[in-house]
Amino acid sequence: MIKVQTTDFNLQAEHDKLREKSSVGAVVTFSGLVRDINQGKEVSSLTLEHYPGMTEKSLTKIVEQAKSRWNIIDCTVIHRIGELKLSDQIVFVGIASLHRQDAFAACEFIMDYLKTEAPFWKKESTTDNESYWVDAREGDLKALNKWSK
Repeated sequence: MIKVQTTDFNLQAEHDKLREKSSVGAVVTFSGLVRDINQGKEVSSLTLEHYPGMTEKSLTKIVEQAKSRWNIIDCTVIHRIGELKLSDQIVFVGIASLHRQDAFAACEFIMDYLKTEAPFWKKESTTDNESYWVDAREGDLKALNKWSK
């Protein structure tokens, strides 16, 4: 399941959906939050924009790549858009698989690709009433490179 939405999501409910099948032996989840500092600046909010249709297509491709690499029983990706406040949930990635190794690897792979390849645009606002667009960090790009080996 892939969703791009303005509304929040319930971590427990999403986790419970992933473990419904009796063949599931592992569920790994990740949720990203709006933090109060980035690049040395105090952040007051984060605004996420996307290109409808293109974003969902990109997310589907990322999930399909993960499914071709690991034994995944089920996968959920939820990404929020719009203006988010400090500590708001931004993204949820959940993987259900037979074994933990596949679930951990697939979850990390999907997040690395979301951070660098998915068509989302992030604008941070600071406590100094400054706003700026955020690019992928060098660390995010390095993390992505490990999957091409």
